[in-house]
Amino acid sequence: MRLIDRPNWLAFQDCLEDLMDSPQVQSMRSLPHHPGVNCYEHSVFVSYVAFRLARRWGLNYRSCARAGLLHDLYLYRWNDQSAHPGLQCFDHPVFALRNAMGLTHLSKLERNIILAHMWPLALHLPRSREAWVVSLADKLCATAEVVQLFKRMKLRAVLAA
Repeated sequence: MRLIDRPNWLAFQDCLEDLMDSPQVQSMRSLPHHPGVNCYEHSVFVSYVAFRLARRWGLNYRSCARAGLLHDLYLYRWNDQSAHPGLQCFDHPVFALRNAMGLTHLSKLERNIILAHMWPLALHLPRSREAWVVSLADKLCATAEVVQLFKRMKLRAVLAA
């Protein structure tokens, strides 16, 4: 726990307490995402980074944490062409939003965060500072994962637990 300061960690967990143990969120553990990282690990990483940035910048950190966790809740193997009609980068935000709405109530802010997290590749524009924060966190985390930095981070063990 020394890697994460306790007050932030407890506040982060409070934001997600109704979501973390859901079968849908837990099923992301079985879906590969970036090299050596499953969808669950990526989503929790994005959620935590977005939470910390939003909290530091005085934004709605609860919505950033929740939408960050659910932004990739598409629940299919990304390379399975029978699961989605087009390109994964365009399709998955819509599937993730549909699945997230089936899991929990989402505010208008959280819905836009999930839909817009792939901007500019996907056409949905971030309409709030929170949506920009989660989009930024997603890109930072994806970069850390692709260059294998996340694999070496001690933070990974804490977040993936």
